[in-house]
Amino acid sequence: MSEHPPPSGPATPDDRGCLGCEGPDGRVGDADAAAGDPAETRRSEMAVASAFLLSTLGAIGLGVVYWRGGQVQFEGLLLAVALGGLGLGFVLWARRFMPHQPVVEARHPIASTEEEVDRFRQEYEQGELLLGRRKLLVRSAGLALATLGAALLFPIRSLGPRPGRGLKSTPYQRGTYLVTAENERVRADDVNVNGVLTVFPEVAPDPDDPEAEPRPAAQADSPTLLIRPDTEVVARKGREGWTPDGLVAYSKLCTHVGCPVGLYQADEHLLLCPCHQSTFDVLDGARAVFGPATRSLPQLPIAIDAEGFVVARGDFSAPTGAGFWDRDR
Repeated sequence: MSEHPPPSGPATPDDRGCLGCEGPDGRVGDADAAAGDPAETRRSEMAVASAFLLSTLGAIGLGVVYWRGGQVQFEGLLLAVALGGLGLGFVLWARRFMPHQPVVEARHPIASTEEEVDRFRQEYEQGELLLGRRKLLVRSAGLALATLGAALLFPIRSLGPRPGRGLKSTPYQRGTYLVTAENERVRADDVNVNGVLTVFPEVAPDPDDPEAEPRPAAQADSPTLLIRPDTEVVARKGREGWTPDGLVAYSKLCTHVGCPVGLYQADEHLLLCPCHQSTFDVLDGARAVFGPATRSLPQLPIAIDAEGFVVARGDFSAPTGAGFWDRDR
């Protein structure tokens, strides 16, 4: 069986090899190496760098707008500038500094001649030189990408403040007055025997506004049921004194999925959640006795001040509402 001799004659498209091989003009390199015009090369570099700079400025502006509270129209405009400048820079880079001519290589024996080794060395050194001249483009592209990435972190701020202990605490603290939805402070004698009243923690007025008045907290985790059963509540260990004058306070949020527990069966001293019929024993620390809920309603420690108003002695005994990932059982 005879060996096929290496093909002769000009290379065809099927003979194309790797990038960096000899082109039809006998030279290797990228577009500006073929152009051979330093002034044009410099203008092309500045055009690409300017596009990346435009993207950088747009990203910085986007971050500033987010930081100052956000404005949808400006955010959209600046995001378009940032992404458009970045895209324009890469397009110009590809059009002006990447090879476009067909690159072909004739098939030949694997062994390299001395001339080929020397030519490879020259091309390698030429490539290093070209990479060195691209520092402006690489740095400007890196700056544009970095600033755009930093600006895109700001929308996280739109999700609200970091929760911290916000998922486990409410506005209640020692001395907080219990108020109605009409912002009226509640006295102990406002709740009749077997009566129930929905109350909220009072929020102190803004010290910077002398005309401001206390108001009920708007937080969704703080609605509270203030109840006066006709039978003494059995205090759990550590909760002695939490039920002054026969009053007891529990979170109104069901521990199943957070529905409002608003139905009180006074004759049986039970609280019923209308969503999934979870039932809680008022006389036994609001223990779950029926339904899908498995945890008691958190209890609010309360006291009665010298003027007869009901005040909190601290926050709830446990986080209110439905359970979440790191909540204690």
